[in-house]
Amino acid sequence: MSDPTSFDSLITDDEAPPPVTRRAVTFGVSLLATTLLLAGLAVLPAPYAIRSPGPTEDTLGQEDGTPLISITGAQTYDSTGELRLTTVSVAGGPGYPVGLVQVVRDWFDSSRSVQPAELIFPPDTTKEQTEEQGQAEMISSQENATVAALTELGYEVPATLTVDGTTPGTGAEGVFEPGDVIVSLDGDEVVTYQDLIDDLDATRPGSDVRVGVERDGQEEVLTVTTTDIDGQTVLGVYIDPAFDFPVDVAIQIDDIGGPSAGTMFALGIIDQLTPEDEADGVSIAGTGTMSVEGDVGPIGGIQQKMYGAVRDGATWFLAPVANCPDVVGNVPDGLHVARVATLAEARDAMTAIGAGEGGTLATCGPAEQQQAGGAG
Repeated sequence: MSDPTSFDSLITDDEAPPPVTRRAVTFGVSLLATTLLLAGLAVLPAPYAIRSPGPTEDTLGQEDGTPLISITGAQTYDSTGELRLTTVSVAGGPGYPVGLVQVVRDWFDSSRSVQPAELIFPPDTTKEQTEEQGQAEMISSQENATVAALTELGYEVPATLTVDGTTPGTGAEGVFEPGDVIVSLDGDEVVTYQDLIDDLDATRPGSDVRVGVERDGQEEVLTVTTTDIDGQTVLGVYIDPAFDFPVDVAIQIDDIGGPSAGTMFALGIIDQLTPEDEADGVSIAGTGTMSVEGDVGPIGGIQQKMYGAVRDGATWFLAPVANCPDVVGNVPDGLHVARVATLAEARDAMTAIGAGEGGTLATCGPAEQQQAGGAG
């Protein structure tokens, strides 16, 4: 019997493996290094923040069985429509890192926005600081919305207007003291915040006014030279108002921060306090800060908010006029946008949409001339 054939004896000279060259080794090492680098980049935090559509909430609805807006001390009325505040979810900020793969993927998603993180979050801001600021802004927006809504409905909302500081370079500097309480202007009693705004609106910028204040328990009259800021007459003081609400409004909302829900809060309060069914079965979403005097202010992430509105069934969207450049050309299919600058305009828009007359409302530009007759 012959010896068993060895494995090596089956390999001919032609089948011998090629020699390992220096180029092959270099290529293999480079490929491995590149793979490891890409894997590392995929998991390492990227210096970007990603905005995506967040949840929406119906200000006329409930959250966990509790009405989002509860009103006592006045007659309230039911509504068949929805008034949805909109939000943005942000990843990539303090405590919420994102990887390169997510950044690249979301870069091509029209419903999302990728930006350098420092454009959204101040440097060296912690997760806790971001959340605290968001909650403080939310509380302030609720108070402003309540004042603006009640004032729009004709209620008088008395306020104690305490000076918190002065603006450097204005006539108020060195005249007011922190803790001064403003009680009159040129002899007119100042009872509400709106009283002060109305009196200043009737005053020429740069003119002297006599401001009555309570200081250390005594009443004094100060002579102050007013200042022109963006065409408005101002005193040049920071005011910390304390309001005495004639109607008790409680807003219950969790896990949402920031000031941008003010406009929809104000509309929700107005809808509940009026017998008309303004929205009348229509789902209306929107956004915008709300000042005490009823001005709708711009916000961030409006494109993501519009996508969130469509996702949750809204057919109309109320956008701050200052956000129109970000609206034009970016409206999702199925959504109609009306621009508003004040609470009065937002209220009129809500009523028009509920009445099926949304096609008459002003939009942000030619790209939005998709006024759907009967879409309301």
